[in-house]
Amino acid sequence: MLTPTEWTGVDHYVGDFIKLLGQVDRPQVQKMVDLVTECYILEKTVFIIGNGGSGANASHLCEDLGKGTLHDFEKQRRLKVMSLTDNTPYILAWGNDTAYDRIFVEQLKNFVEKDALLIAISGSGNSPNVISAIEYANTHGMKTLGVTGYDGGKLKKMAHHNVHVPSWNMGMVESVHSTLFHYLLDICYHKFKALKLATPVA
Repeated sequence: MLTPTEWTGVDHYVGDFIKLLGQVDRPQVQKMVDLVTECYILEKTVFIIGNGGSGANASHLCEDLGKGTLHDFEKQRRLKVMSLTDNTPYILAWGNDTAYDRIFVEQLKNFVEKDALLIAISGSGNSPNVISAIEYANTHGMKTLGVTGYDGGKLKKMAHHNVHVPSWNMGMVESVHSTLFHYLLDICYHKFKALKLATPVA
């Protein structure tokens, strides 16, 4: 059982989280929703990247958008979504044979398409492998969305669009990112359902 002091610590932490969540720019979040919805309508792919906890968020978001947006498993058009954090042998091959900062961009080269979306998650905004992928996407007709913390780093300046969490506490940043991604999932589920787009007939 938690002591009164420990309860106070929990309340303080939750209060800080709620305050930080309130500082996120709402139009930025709406733009994230719009970009994913546009990919769904136009049948373009959403690519997601990140390292560490942001990599885990990338995998989680990919699963949510791929499955959690479905209201009809058989007849509904599906969102094309891929997390480039999940093919471990592929990542290890590029990291070992070339350099770790190429693990995302080299995968992206296999699938790049005009008007596809790259969601790049980085707490610091300065991860070299994320920046390399953003540079490539920007110069190959893709749309880019940076999801950042801290001061946004290079990613905030380079991505076409941003969702920024203004905190230097990485745990808090990742938690807010996760919450916003769950909001994205919830909104997209209802928007996709309303669009009534059917899967193509083979």
